[in-house]
Amino acid sequence: MSEGRLLVIVEDDAAFARTLRRSFERRGYAVLSAASHEELTALLQEGHRPGYAVVDLKLGGTSGLACVKALRATDAAMSIVVLTGFASIGTTVEAIKLGASYYLAKPSSTDDIEAAFERHEGDPTAPVDGRQSSIKTVEWEHIHQALVETDFNISEAARRLGMHRRTLARKLEKRRLR
Repeated sequence: MSEGRLLVIVEDDAAFARTLRRSFERRGYAVLSAASHEELTALLQEGHRPGYAVVDLKLGGTSGLACVKALRATDAAMSIVVLTGFASIGTTVEAIKLGASYYLAKPSSTDDIEAAFERHEGDPTAPVDGRQSSIKTVEWEHIHQALVETDFNISEAARRLGMHRRTLARKLEKRRLR
């Protein structure tokens, strides 16, 4: 496999991973896939050294942040983009601290991801007067931060949030963690 444009996709949704794979292969990337942190670790132990990575934030019941950390430890210059269907400020900060190059909310196109690979510096001209966060958004970010801190353990997150586990499960069901 060509190591120059080698991309690893860490995504547990097989259909989405397959779509991403095909799209990047048409753009000239050699693509590896992993559905979990364990599969990613096996690929890295086989000696694969991707220059690019797309990591889903939620892999089954675990966090993709461990994958970001493992990828960054493998190659400090790798371009790592984290994709998530439930973005929050807390996970964005953690992903960047662990070595992600960029963080995108789903749905994101292959063009968006490829553009993120090329972004190596922040934009000092980015507007800071964005829209105000709604109470629901603030609540969701607080819930999501608790989930990240507990490695997506719903019972422990509910305890830390001071709510019943079933209440938290209902809230999560309304706003799918995908």
